[in-house]
Amino acid sequence: MHLSHWATAQPRRPAVVMGRSGEVVTYRQLDEQSTRLARFLRELGLRRGDHIALLMENHRAFFEVVWAALRSGLHVTPVNRHLTADEVTYVLADSEAKVIVTSSALAEVTTAIDWATLPSVRARLMVGGTEPGFDDYDRALTACSPEPLSDESSGGFMLYTSGTTGRPKGVLRPLPDRLPSDPDERTVGFAMAYGVGDDAVYLSPAPLYHAAPLSFTTSVQRLGGTVVVMEKFDALAALRLIETHGVTNSQWVPTMFVRMLALPEHERLAFDLSSHQIAVHAGAPCPVDVKRRMIEWWEPILLEYYGGTDGGGSTAINSAEWLAHPGSVGRARGNTVRIMSDDGVEVPRGEVGTVYFAGRPDFVYKGDADKTAASRLPGGLSTMGDCGHLDDDGWLYLSDRKDFMIISGGVNISPREIEDVLISHPAVLDVAVFGVPNAEFGEEVKASVQLVSDHEGSHALADELAAHCRRQLAAFKCPRSFDFVEELPRTPTGKLLKRVLRAPYWQEATPA
Repeated sequence: MHLSHWATAQPRRPAVVMGRSGEVVTYRQLDEQSTRLARFLRELGLRRGDHIALLMENHRAFFEVVWAALRSGLHVTPVNRHLTADEVTYVLADSEAKVIVTSSALAEVTTAIDWATLPSVRARLMVGGTEPGFDDYDRALTACSPEPLSDESSGGFMLYTSGTTGRPKGVLRPLPDRLPSDPDERTVGFAMAYGVGDDAVYLSPAPLYHAAPLSFTTSVQRLGGTVVVMEKFDALAALRLIETHGVTNSQWVPTMFVRMLALPEHERLAFDLSSHQIAVHAGAPCPVDVKRRMIEWWEPILLEYYGGTDGGGSTAINSAEWLAHPGSVGRARGNTVRIMSDDGVEVPRGEVGTVYFAGRPDFVYKGDADKTAASRLPGGLSTMGDCGHLDDDGWLYLSDRKDFMIISGGVNISPREIEDVLISHPAVLDVAVFGVPNAEFGEEVKASVQLVSDHEGSHALADELAAHCRRQLAAFKCPRSFDFVEELPRTPTGKLLKRVLRAPYWQEATPA
């Protein structure tokens, strides 16, 4: 449904409720504000196919910006709010964003950007106050008409996915060739898969700039439901919100399960969760014991899927299926899973290889034809780079991530990007970054460092290297620990044997 349909049918129904503050945005307000912003962007000269960027914490205005793009034929790129000024600059330049909307809470980052290097950015809007060089968001919208554009068209997301080659790449899909009011097959499929209708109350505890929360919350709003947004995840607060708002649907990453299970039992069991009908989780592998305990607590309402921003398909598994196939991430839905060798040959059932989905993908990596080509095989096969195997009945089990992508708390972290920063330090001769087990986040970042001959490893040097990373990278990307080694294992041709470094930590974490 078009947003304006719900603005007419149920104008006072909350489209958004902010979890901590309790601030409410009704469908009428969301429709009007997104229309005003769409007009502002049109008057600025933006046309169908142009790009805008959104750098903001979980905030009531987040959806206004997203829906302005979705109703005016624009690509919108939500930017990770934890990135540094240099990292944000890269995304803005690479996406060719013509407008950025941000908030005063992120002024430290945005005011550190050298805007002279971004000539494509025509306007900078700020919510909640202004800084030099920024226009007041609310004042700009007030000056625009709330009448919808006469030529509304469907926009879309261009999200950035971290890769093992360093800089993230934008996943660019063709804009939908339909009006915003036309039926949307994906939304219909979402409604059927997750039981969402206009009576749904959906809890979103994760950052909205991530692909899944963004896609799920806007789908709920297309269907007329209410989205309850947590400004920041807190285990006890999440349970309280389920009871207070009668939450029917939700989405999580395994780290959140770990934190809720760690609550004292008298707190964990103090809330009425009877309204809760479906809890979706994805984003990272869920430890078998954690998931089993969640099913015992919440009963069989957990649904898991495997997919990604740059995937050509997905799998799904419900609680009953998982209990029969513990550890699986499901069977293919609407597509086919193929497990392929590095030579592009399909491997037998039970054998580990790279996971591919059959069905021609509808995206390219913006500005990177080589990366796009590397993710494909002839016949319409595409991969997200994960490794796994299929059992005899077609259930998929993930076993590793190709090129050692680190997934910490559901967030993808590129080792290469961190390695490129560390190698620039004068004390570092060679470096390898990889993920090691973390009980709460699944993985944490570790760096193995070979020093130049006149340096010795020490706690002080580790602190210095950590500070070096923090100056150039978002905090979640920075190594939590450092190993100093005499020499990193490499083949005669120079290939780094990262598996040799990584394996002992995972062997120690695996029960005998």
